[in-house]
Amino acid sequence: MRRGRFAPSPTGELHIGNAFTAVLSWLQMRSAFGAFVLRIEDIDGARSKSEYVQQTLADLRWLGLDWDEGPDVEGPYGPYCQQERLSLYEEALSQLEAHGRLYPCFCSRAQLAQVASAPHGLFADEPRYPGICRDLTPAQQAELAVHKHPALRFRVPEGEISFVDAVAGVQRVDMAMGGDFIVRRADGVFAYQLSVVVDDAEMGVTDVLRGMDLLPSTPRQIALYNALGKPIPMFAHVPIVLDVMGQRLAKRNRSITLRAMREAGVAAEEILGVIGYLAGFCDTCQPISLDNLTDRFELAKVPKHPVRLDAMSARVLHLRDVGANEEAG
Repeated sequence: MRRGRFAPSPTGELHIGNAFTAVLSWLQMRSAFGAFVLRIEDIDGARSKSEYVQQTLADLRWLGLDWDEGPDVEGPYGPYCQQERLSLYEEALSQLEAHGRLYPCFCSRAQLAQVASAPHGLFADEPRYPGICRDLTPAQQAELAVHKHPALRFRVPEGEISFVDAVAGVQRVDMAMGGDFIVRRADGVFAYQLSVVVDDAEMGVTDVLRGMDLLPSTPRQIALYNALGKPIPMFAHVPIVLDVMGQRLAKRNRSITLRAMREAGVAAEEILGVIGYLAGFCDTCQPISLDNLTDRFELAKVPKHPVRLDAMSARVLHLRDVGANEEAG
């Protein structure tokens, strides 16, 4: 059986962009008679809040989504909150370390800032790590450890990683472009790249549908799947949703949250209609039920570029001056 998931971070209330990804992930599994899992990615305890977890569950249920496993639905692959899965990430680190795939990195923010002028790698806001700590001797590591607790970096394999994304198409990436990446921060927090791979592998996820902004992370995650000896899921990266001004949505703008729309009198079927319209399943923003949207689901119709809320969809969602609000943030 195919298994998909939606994995929000409880750092704010869900907005229409989050709903877009959640609904498409749900549609993908329900149209394939697969299992749908809800996982809470609260790995960063300092930024995650329990009230947002409860609000997320309420917002998704209001849209009509259900899940077969999750933080409030028992399943065979629990727990379904990352803060309760820390031992699994430790085990993965031990496995990687035993195979020589990790090394301590003592670089300070100031040192990394000095390489900010270096060519950017897989991420537009992240220069390629030049391997400053890659070949330190044990003696050098011990000396540096006296003054600073290190982060842990993963040694990326040489060569190219390729995969076929169900939306973006064939992807080929030279792993040297991004350099070695962090899997555990110096403060002890496990990095997203590691935790998401461990969770999806341990939960038997076969299909990962998520936002296009995470497409650059995929080669790194595939490298981790290979290093841990885990099967690689199928990927589908759907477009991010932009506001009427063409800017990215932000959780700090309350007017675009599902709760604010609900309180403004917007019906769940109206939001689903906008999602169906943005995804290319519907010609207009007319209200639609989840059942009807499931019948229209087809990944081939999903745009490969960011989708923008136009005047029609903004009117349905009761949005006004969203772009201006974002900039004032």
